[in-house]
Amino acid sequence: MSKARIYTKVGCPHCAAAKDDFKKRGVAYEEIDVHTVPGAAEEALKLSGGKRLVPVIVEKDKVVLGFCGGS
Repeated sequence: MSKARIYTKVGCPHCAAAKDDFKKRGVAYEEIDVHTVPGAAEEALKLSGGKRLVPVIVEKDKVVLGFCGGS
């Protein structure tokens, strides 16, 4: 089973909340910082349809923009 991916940036409270939620639910994820990982910002833009926001969460085949609470 593949890990979820969370595109993040330092200091983003919504990114931190998303990571906390994944940890609480026991969901394995890979954090990708859009400012430090080469090509990550471009990939996040592509996944988000050109919207400059984080987190961009990719879980299975589903892309979710932003985070506002647990599921």
